[in-house]
Amino acid sequence: MRRFVDRGAITAAWVGLGMAVTVVVSFVLVIPIGAPAVEIAALFGGMLIGYYANARSDRAGGPWTRIVPNALLAGLVTGLTYAVLWLGVTAMFFNADSGYRDASSGGPLTCQTGADCVYQRYLAIPGRREAFEAAGITNVAQFTQLYWGEQFSTSGLMIGLSLAGSLAGGVMFGLANRRKLEPAEATSAA
Repeated sequence: MRRFVDRGAITAAWVGLGMAVTVVVSFVLVIPIGAPAVEIAALFGGMLIGYYANARSDRAGGPWTRIVPNALLAGLVTGLTYAVLWLGVTAMFFNADSGYRDASSGGPLTCQTGADCVYQRYLAIPGRREAFEAAGITNVAQFTQLYWGEQFSTSGLMIGLSLAGSLAGGVMFGLANRRKLEPAEATSAA
């Protein structure tokens, strides 16, 4: 039976899924650092998972036509997990924002739960109202369109960074693990 990717790459894809869940939950829910930390983790996590997909598949000295797809499968699953979780957590916070702020930040905002409160929260940032008006954002509907455009762009970037990282990880594995295959291994590697 011929496969497009090795079984080890499928296992690595599951590991990448778990890694992405851990990173998003850690950096978005527990420590709200946000997109920059998750984007960096997507790149370096992709590198790690691309390398691991081939190590798990025992692809040392194996053909590039197997190394690259192994890495890309694991990177794609990892990146999609980053993106889906990012959008899910963002949607949860966006729709549940009630305008609560600490008294030291000026007390609660007067707004309707959801998009209106998120918009009011952004407007409370010094200079943000002027920047929005200069960009033509003057109401909740326009803000919502801008906000979700940015969130989908960020999630696409996470997929791209994870794929690029996994490709780099696969190439690193391939370059670092060159060995001459025994005749029996050569026939099974193809």
